[in-house]
Amino acid sequence: MANARRPKRSQSRRTTSTPKPAIISDYGDAISWLNDHYNLEQHLGAKEVTTPSLERMRALMTLLGDPQDEIPAIHITGTNGKGSTSRMVVELIGATGLDVGSYSSPHIDRVNDRIMIANQPLDDESMTQALAAIAEVEPWVVELTGEKPNYFEILCAAAYNWFAATAVDINVIEVGMGGRWDATNVIEAEVVALTNVDRDHLEIIGPTVADVAREKAGIISAKSHVICGENTPELVDIITATEHREFWRHQHDYYVVEDRLAVGGRLVDLVTPYGRHQDVFLPVNGSHQSQNAATALAAVEAFFARQLDEDLVAEAFAKVELPARFEVMQRQPLIIIDGAHNPPAAEVAAETLFDDFASEQAPILVIGTNRPHDPVAFVNALRGTEFGVVIATAANWPRAIPADTLGTALNHCGPPVEIVPNVGDAVKRAIELAGENGTVLVTGSLYVASEARSQLHNTPR
Repeated sequence: MANARRPKRSQSRRTTSTPKPAIISDYGDAISWLNDHYNLEQHLGAKEVTTPSLERMRALMTLLGDPQDEIPAIHITGTNGKGSTSRMVVELIGATGLDVGSYSSPHIDRVNDRIMIANQPLDDESMTQALAAIAEVEPWVVELTGEKPNYFEILCAAAYNWFAATAVDINVIEVGMGGRWDATNVIEAEVVALTNVDRDHLEIIGPTVADVAREKAGIISAKSHVICGENTPELVDIITATEHREFWRHQHDYYVVEDRLAVGGRLVDLVTPYGRHQDVFLPVNGSHQSQNAATALAAVEAFFARQLDEDLVAEAFAKVELPARFEVMQRQPLIIIDGAHNPPAAEVAAETLFDDFASEQAPILVIGTNRPHDPVAFVNALRGTEFGVVIATAANWPRAIPADTLGTALNHCGPPVEIVPNVGDAVKRAIELAGENGTVLVTGSLYVASEARSQLHNTPR
């Protein structure tokens, strides 16, 4: 199998019997095998509680020969913005001529999106090989730990293994949730970027925001240069208390000096301890993306321990694409898709919509949310009273709140509420209501955003 690594398993067996790995011969086999594993993303907020552990992940890494240790890494965590920051980091490093592997979650279009090189997902043949390498060692993981690895662990291990096999120069790794017990946390990253800390997943990594900060700081090691986008003093104290090599803090060591709305994006001036970058064009929407850009630039300059060339920075940021991050899908009517899923992200989305895309006509909101999130708190943060109509829908996802349940919950949020269970149909209805000159915002979860993007990509416009 091309580019597959030979797993180191002989020293790790408990018995002399030979477990039989799954047979994976094509992409369909690989995805079916992957889907046969427990997927925590589908069960967040359920009553069952699993004790946090990296035992399965560490067993996987040992059997694979510890590929995570072969490539230097930038590790990114945070409540919001880590996906955007990761993609910016990849573009900045790639502009220097180095090959960059990245791992992120959840996927927007296809599971291949989680494992990328130069922000391009693995093709089906490569994804098949990457998963087959994990399937080969899975029986010995079960033998060592008594448990099968889960969906997220398999993909994370496949990413680390594939990047080592294909000899990328740098890994950019996005935490799935929290940090300390996240499957990605089997590395000691040279640079750790923490975008922010806010109220999300408190039922799992809480119950307080301070607890969330401690969990996110759990990816920091003594060798890490920390780039911290959080500024709340008590949370910063928690983060700095973790042993680290160096610490840069937003608005203290790196800054967004100027941030101006421009045609098709923003024009910013960014400062790090190594110097200033002026009039950098970001082809993205929302002032919050300027802070993500500053964090990404600081992380990369910290990694290289030098200022990046001005033209290189301009070239890299000009290439940034952020699917489902306040993404404009079409103009008449204006249709925007945003994967915001918690109140802090909703506040940012509302600010961007009503400040940067102001219109005399009240926009139409298409919303679908997942358990255990509070949809009323989300819509209130989104300035729900400023929408003309709210269309409640639901993604094809186990944790999706049914459209009728969602609609009932939102009945007292201000605008009239319509219930359209299918996301694609909800988008069509919103377009009908908006007319040619109106605005439609589709939000509430990345899963809703994914289905809406698929609908719009297949719709002539």
